[in-house]
Amino acid sequence: MAKAVMTAPREDAWQVALRQFQIAADMLGLKRGVRDLLAHPKRELTVNFPVKLEDGSVRVFTGYRVHHTTVPGPTKGGIRYHPDVTLNEVRALAMWMTWKCAVVGLPYGGAKGGVICNPKELSLGELEHLTRRYATEISMLIGPESDIPAPDVGTTPRIMAWIMDTYSMHRGYSVPAVVTGKPLSIGGSQGRVEATGRGCMIVAREAAKHIGMPLAGARVVVQGYGNVGSIAAMLLHEQGCKIVAASDSGGGVHNPKGLDPADLLRHKEHTGSVVGYRGTDAVTNDDLLELPCEILVPSALEGQITKDNAERIKARMVVEGANGPTTPEADEILRDRKVFVVPDILANAGGVVVSYFEWVQDLQSFFWTEEEINERLERIMVRSFREVLETSQEREVHMRSGALVRAVTRLNDALLTRGIYP
Repeated sequence: MAKAVMTAPREDAWQVALRQFQIAADMLGLKRGVRDLLAHPKRELTVNFPVKLEDGSVRVFTGYRVHHTTVPGPTKGGIRYHPDVTLNEVRALAMWMTWKCAVVGLPYGGAKGGVICNPKELSLGELEHLTRRYATEISMLIGPESDIPAPDVGTTPRIMAWIMDTYSMHRGYSVPAVVTGKPLSIGGSQGRVEATGRGCMIVAREAAKHIGMPLAGARVVVQGYGNVGSIAAMLLHEQGCKIVAASDSGGGVHNPKGLDPADLLRHKEHTGSVVGYRGTDAVTNDDLLELPCEILVPSALEGQITKDNAERIKARMVVEGANGPTTPEADEILRDRKVFVVPDILANAGGVVVSYFEWVQDLQSFFWTEEEINERLERIMVRSFREVLETSQEREVHMRSGALVRAVTRLNDALLTRGIYP
């Protein structure tokens, strides 16, 4: 039987994020004060709150909301529901959000939230009660001009609707711009559901051009067949790629002759997992990462490609749909082996780009077509890829360091321009 996707990182995510930052800070020769400021979250909120379950019992849940920096503007970042959520993980994700927004030029600082829970074990009513109580607990931080949450692992547009409604009830009027990733009926944006996966496809296409690899017939392996991984798989399939393996929290499937990604998603929606899809062999998630392919898309959780397995990665290109799937040690191994890595803060930035579009549309009460959304996303992702590639080539570093250098430079410039209050 195939093993499930690992539910905890092999290394502490916060330590990985700090090491990545320090590498870029050393390259830039950052002043000590700026370095220290960006190495610490601006604020952290931990909440412990009760939820009444359907059997009449009461259970106390722990949640977090972390702001990494507010220097560029309001903070932006998703909310994660997962049993392995930790404060250090949320800190890391908030820092990565800062760099992600800076790389693509959005006027946001990074934030992240999380609740320690398994949403699959909660009824719809219990999930709503948990969400509304958590939203109430963090309402002192969130707002359309201060901190705008969005979906992440374990959360959905429906959950964003509950947060928006809860916040609006407290204010006495509707505030659609308080969250993004909402359903269209209450101010969501066309193209938002597909945005992260579409962004992955766009940068994969650009990276393939750069390394001279045709997409037609290119074999793709996707770890994590959720919203990001499944959309990326279907869009890469449309580009002529062959999806040969995929996985989710239940396990993985493999067929070297190729899979139908849309049919695989229907199978998952019907059965709850990709496992058991017709014409495939079961594969563990560890082994899935090491399958022969041209493009590997890790879209599950952080800490998946490490110094222990990087030597066995057979892909020519890694496109990081997840946040933090590759450790700094693995980065160096992949670089030495000439594996082209499109880092998370660039590869999966499509989601926050279209979240920004949604926020702008909500503030203006003026909405764009899906075609307009996708055209704007295309321009930003292509431009950002080329900028990061140019920086990496100029400094003779891998793409992650190139992306971080660009991001940290923008934060450094903003900090020095604003100065220190008072």
